[in-house]
Amino acid sequence: MENSTQVKLFYLFGLQETFNNKSVYFILSLITYLLIITVNLTLIITIIQEKGLHEPMYIFLCSLCVNGLYGTAGFYPKLLLDLQSDVQVISYGECLTQAYVIYTSVMCEMSTLTVMSYDRYVAICRPLLYHTIVTSLTVRKLLLFSWFYPLFIGLIVVSLTVRLPLCGSRIDKLFCDIPSILKHACLPTTINQILNKFILVVHVLQLLFIVCSYCQIVRNCVKSAKGRIKFTQTCVPHLITIFIFITVTLFDNLQGWNSNVNITLNMRNAMAVQFLIIPPVFNPLIYGLNLQQIRRAVFRKCNAHKIIDMKR
Repeated sequence: MENSTQVKLFYLFGLQETFNNKSVYFILSLITYLLIITVNLTLIITIIQEKGLHEPMYIFLCSLCVNGLYGTAGFYPKLLLDLQSDVQVISYGECLTQAYVIYTSVMCEMSTLTVMSYDRYVAICRPLLYHTIVTSLTVRKLLLFSWFYPLFIGLIVVSLTVRLPLCGSRIDKLFCDIPSILKHACLPTTINQILNKFILVVHVLQLLFIVCSYCQIVRNCVKSAKGRIKFTQTCVPHLITIFIFITVTLFDNLQGWNSNVNITLNMRNAMAVQFLIIPPVFNPLIYGLNLQQIRRAVFRKCNAHKIIDMKR
């Protein structure tokens, strides 16, 4: 406590090994962010405007895309500014805000994927009761759960972090996150560690729920050719999305809480930002390319715009 100070600025050292190629990284980051905005907004607007897509599966997909925009908005604007600056700093409040946005986005992604697996389970394993079980009220409750739980837990995590005095201001990453801030805590972080373990248990339970749901789905689908086709069209994209998300977030979570990981800064950065690149880009592309209803709606809109332009 004697060496603790009121930290007002954090210094981000994630770009220290990229000084000679900042312009290249800036262009690549800008293209990636514009691509994320384009593909996610395209899917969101398509689902909102097409009445035929106002079904639970597409509504949950729309929520997934909104979360992709939400999470990346907490990362890319700051990164683009840092790539144009000689010194990468961020205020205490902005650092906590960025950590909150990215943290809750990851939790919301997992919750939404869990909700989507439940929707697919009911649709395939109990098709006759689908509209009775998955009503409009149920959809609203599931959406509320997938967003309220992460945002509420995120507030608790940030509140527990704010109470701790800090003895340092160096963050060896491209962005702020809770583990990086807690590494500078001057007091024990026992409560924070307990909460983190609780959240990890919740994620494991969600993952087990997803696995159990798909075990039932596979068992049901192998019985008929029609079931196998339905599984390929609606469930395979979901499984790919889950696999990508879990893979790219696992490393960042492990290395964030374990400072003994001995890898280069560039490699750490490359692995840490994968969950802010791959899921936001591939979620809408995987679903857009595999779900015929969305693909047709997008192509129909593109053709309609072309006809309007030709008439002009």
